[in-house]
Amino acid sequence: MSFEIALIFAIIGIIVILFAFEIFPMDKIAFCIMGVLVLFGLISPEEAISGFSNSAVITILCLMILAVALEQNGVISWMANGLKKFRTWPVFFIIPLFMFVTGSISAFISSTAVVIVFIKIITELSDKYNVSKSKLLLPISYASILGGSCTLMGTSTNLIVNSIYTNRTGDSLAFFEFSWLGVIFLIVAILVISFSSHLLPKDPKEKLWEQYDVDKYITTLEISPHSDLIGQQLSDTFLGKQDISVLKLFRTGLDSPAPLKKAILQAGDRLMLSCTLEHLMQLKRDTEMIVSPKEEEPGVYSHFEFKDEEATTDRRANNKQNIQTILVEMMMMPGARFLGKTLGELKHSFLHDAIPLAIKKRKNLRNLKERMYTDDMDLTRLKVGDRVLLEIERDKIKDFDLSDNVAILQQYEAPESAKSSKRNLTLFILLAVIVLAATGTLDILSATLLGCMALLLFNGVDLEKVYKKINWQILFLLAGMIPLGIAMHNTGADDWISQKLLLLMQGKDPMFSVGILFLVTMLLSSVVSNNATAIIMAPIAISLATGMQLPVKPFVLAIMFAANFSFFTPLGYQTNTLIYSMGLYKFKHFFILGGIISIALLILATLLLSTML
Repeated sequence: MSFEIALIFAIIGIIVILFAFEIFPMDKIAFCIMGVLVLFGLISPEEAISGFSNSAVITILCLMILAVALEQNGVISWMANGLKKFRTWPVFFIIPLFMFVTGSISAFISSTAVVIVFIKIITELSDKYNVSKSKLLLPISYASILGGSCTLMGTSTNLIVNSIYTNRTGDSLAFFEFSWLGVIFLIVAILVISFSSHLLPKDPKEKLWEQYDVDKYITTLEISPHSDLIGQQLSDTFLGKQDISVLKLFRTGLDSPAPLKKAILQAGDRLMLSCTLEHLMQLKRDTEMIVSPKEEEPGVYSHFEFKDEEATTDRRANNKQNIQTILVEMMMMPGARFLGKTLGELKHSFLHDAIPLAIKKRKNLRNLKERMYTDDMDLTRLKVGDRVLLEIERDKIKDFDLSDNVAILQQYEAPESAKSSKRNLTLFILLAVIVLAATGTLDILSATLLGCMALLLFNGVDLEKVYKKINWQILFLLAGMIPLGIAMHNTGADDWISQKLLLLMQGKDPMFSVGILFLVTMLLSSVVSNNATAIIMAPIAISLATGMQLPVKPFVLAIMFAANFSFFTPLGYQTNTLIYSMGLYKFKHFFILGGIISIALLILATLLLSTML
């Protein structure tokens, strides 16, 4: 082993550790990879930046733009909304139905965008019709992964593997060439999950957080000098009712009086309340509470005040002249620009576009104390899965939903729906891209470029929203990891590994080689990004197949499918992380159910791919 090969292995080992423990953001790691490889002379500066002009990376960028247009113009929601009429079906039948539809859509549209839409639909079905969220969310995440594996444009991993395959062999994968395999894997996974649904958790009922009434929104109410509450005992007011919990009373100069329920309310008292969304809306409606931010207190984002009748009348008059506002539930998604901000900072971020009214923390036992009792809710930091109740202008809601990696789960006065003309245009462009690429009329890069051009020419997508919505981390990760694959080839590291594998597999059935590659790739993908895994493993698979004088394509497909099939941890695939962040699942649910699916697909894929040798 040469020094260069040992060095590249050391770099790969460090990369795996950095990814597995999330020590740095993935885009920062990607830039470090490029710099380190150039520093040690393993690649040239031109090779270091070659990822930014790679055809697969540009194709992925175009597909992301198409996905933004599909979401913005309501195409995904239009496709998925028909499932609501099956809400009365038993879970045993709903699971395969939702999985099949999710998988089918994900074959052509970004799996993350599809899952976000389905989260909204399932949340609505759960809230209105008591459909089990926990029985559906994990299955649709798995289905989106499997569906994306059915076509060349389904996932970025497919495009990256095809790019490496083309550069090394001059051959390429056709659009639907491996779809028959992907469909078989999807059907098998649907059957496995349907018959293993008892392993999924039930929607939490009577858990510890419910006993303490912490699965509610938390907000702060300030009593104005004109309020009728002044002089009343807290327990005698509507605030003492069972469904509204007063967590703490803030009064200038002293802490909460004891006992709290006997406190005599005074002007200027601030009450931290825990209540359901319905009661919060009822308080706002029946008592004419309005949001009155105190600009002179930079740490305080907003609070409700009880106003006298004259002030209320003035507000009503102003509202008729001003822009209408609605209430929305906004959930923090991975990559949201608001993550890590306090509620106080959130107010200044929103300025006049929206007003944060209350927060509901993601439910798990680790943040139980934070959810039950917080000295100053303005200092509460937002994490993935947290929900914020906003009062927002109607015409601003889409900007939040599409530009900030947040999901609008519920809204209490629906905004104007997307125009059917734009929806039809976007759907037509998507179908045109698929037909042009699938028939070989154009390569997939040309087809997606023309699709984006058509969207821009006909105003089918807002570029400003595209810039904000695109997951730039993925693009920078790919651009940074591609030079690593080049460095492995330059140093001969991929050939060295393949030679060692050849010695190990000498005299064994080629099926064994396919199975080992599939297993190693699947395991690596569970702790490292699936794209990074594909970039590391694809050159090794090609070198191994060449050394064994076997067809390369089955080995390449093994890497492609295995890198996508990250089921038994919530870390390897973004949709899994998204579902995990909602707090309904524990790590064991991914490990057990995902492990069963992984073993089943490992055996099946090894058998099917071996028939192609």
